[in-house]
Amino acid sequence: MVFLFFYCLSYNNNMNILQEIFKDNFEQMLYLLKPRKTVVENVEKMIHCGDPLYGGAMYGCSDCGRFKFVPFRCHSRFCPTCGIKYTMDRTTAMSFKIVNAHHRHVVFTIAEELRDYFLEDRDLLNCLFSAVNQVVHRLFYKDNKSECFTPGFICVLHTFGRDLKWNPHIHCLVSEGGLGNSGTWRKKTHFNYKFLRFAFQTVLLNELHKRIGDSFKKVKSSIYKNQENGFYVYAKPNTCTSKTVLQYIGRYLGRPVIATSRIDNYDGEKVTFHYNRHEDNKLVTETIPVLEFMARLIQHIPEKHFKMIRYYGLYARHRESDKKLIPAINQEKHRYYRSLLRWRTCILISFGYDPLKCPACGKTMTLLKLYYRLQRVPLDEMYRKVMAKAKRCRSPDK
Repeated sequence: MVFLFFYCLSYNNNMNILQEIFKDNFEQMLYLLKPRKTVVENVEKMIHCGDPLYGGAMYGCSDCGRFKFVPFRCHSRFCPTCGIKYTMDRTTAMSFKIVNAHHRHVVFTIAEELRDYFLEDRDLLNCLFSAVNQVVHRLFYKDNKSECFTPGFICVLHTFGRDLKWNPHIHCLVSEGGLGNSGTWRKKTHFNYKFLRFAFQTVLLNELHKRIGDSFKKVKSSIYKNQENGFYVYAKPNTCTSKTVLQYIGRYLGRPVIATSRIDNYDGEKVTFHYNRHEDNKLVTETIPVLEFMARLIQHIPEKHFKMIRYYGLYARHRESDKKLIPAINQEKHRYYRSLLRWRTCILISFGYDPLKCPACGKTMTLLKLYYRLQRVPLDEMYRKVMAKAKRCRSPDK
């Protein structure tokens, strides 16, 4: 317990810059920004991520008697540390669903006039997914209406631009081919840009009109007038093959809002960060008040249980005919890829050292105790609680 006390004293010195910013200005955020409930929950988790007061695991070396305490993490997607781990987990899960075919990275954007509608009513974000789903299915259906070729595609919602401002858009990974009703696979390399732009614009505006009502009519007419070429859709060919799909998904579909490496300075009142401007890739450095920086970040925290990643087409259904398709990553390799996501292996790969290797004698440390809020939890008690919870989850509803 004494060991834990001294470990807690050093915790504040080990906080990352994002934790420091939100911890220093947490009360101001509550009273001035009036954040949503889910925002407060995620920010509190992030601030206390790695805090030994919230528990952890005690490891010890049986040879030399050296101890090591590993604090629990918050598992919040907003946390820069846990967000990276979440991204790795989701990237791996997505790659297991991918079939052995080339995929096209398609980005669906919206008119700037529509952004505030999605910010004020976040439930409208479902319309973005629905519109993309309809447009992609229609794109393949036009090729052969009797076969009705179905592609596999994954949609990921991003609500942020590189400047951290509110800019909802959909990143979509679409297979360059589809499975027909007869079980035939047809390759598709030509994506009609004109159709994608106009179809996405029409479907999305109609979806919003249904949800918002007739008060949206004037805005709808104005957008048709100002956006004569439809909404911008990026669908150029890329190098996303079955061999590089894991790296591609992680780079384009799973990135967090901001990495701590992009935050250059925090002086207690202002925050300086940088980004490469999308239009010309020029390096831009911004210095803004700390509350404005926090406001830009917390607006991208999704509502609880809202799914930012969704599967459609072949990747959403489970038919016997689909099992004949060759996956990009063989079933035999799934266990190996999952093993790379373990805490010990991740640190070994990322930083080049084994966190459970005793620095004194080189032996592997063993788990001794689990602590929760500095209260020791015996392993057998923890096991019983987990198993009891698992049984309740499996039991049918009465």
